[in-house]
Amino acid sequence: MPFSKAFEELEGITRWFEEGSGDLEEGLKKFERGLELAQVCKRYLSQVENRIREIKDRFSETVLDGEETLDRSP
Repeated sequence: MPFSKAFEELEGITRWFEEGSGDLEEGLKKFERGLELAQVCKRYLSQVENRIREIKDRFSETVLDGEETLDRSP
């Protein structure tokens, strides 16, 4: 499931709870679905964070003699 779709559905569930509509059984189902969606989002964000670290490591800047150069060492 794409992050944007999971997040959008999670926002809808949050709004549903904020409005205070529905019954207990429906709320329980929505709560469970919300936890599933939160897990999907968390997993995706963790992957993005790892990818950002990889990119930063690969393209980290070093300063030599007052000039900025890219350090492309693995």
